[in-house]
Amino acid sequence: MIVVDTNVLAYLLLPYEHSEQAEALYSRDPEWTAPILWRSEFRNLLAGYLRRKTFSLDQVQRIQSEAEALLAGNEHEVDSDRVLELVRDSNCTAYDCEFIALAQRLGLKLVTMDKKLLAAFPAYAVAL
Repeated sequence: MIVVDTNVLAYLLLPYEHSEQAEALYSRDPEWTAPILWRSEFRNLLAGYLRRKTFSLDQVQRIQSEAEALLAGNEHEVDSDRVLELVRDSNCTAYDCEFIALAQRLGLKLVTMDKKLLAAFPAYAVAL
């Protein structure tokens, strides 16, 4: 099991230059987990595709459903105090620190392409 950043989930389900890497990761370790925040981040990403008319409403709804099915049963609340401690100790957003807080709590690695997370938390954050 691994914690995945929203960007990794996007690479798996949407056409990106890193999609092949995300598919290989999913093949090796298909049990992914994330803080509940991922849903809002992913919906916001899909909103951009919808507004640019890259995908239709039906398409983005299908992609969101697919993402929710992939993470079903593996979405977690995170401790606010821990998130704020991580914010204090880094230059990362509270949103990003939720993923690190979850990785720390579960004793897992966070797979991400976020350069700030990779630099600030090398013991937990690994690049896709």
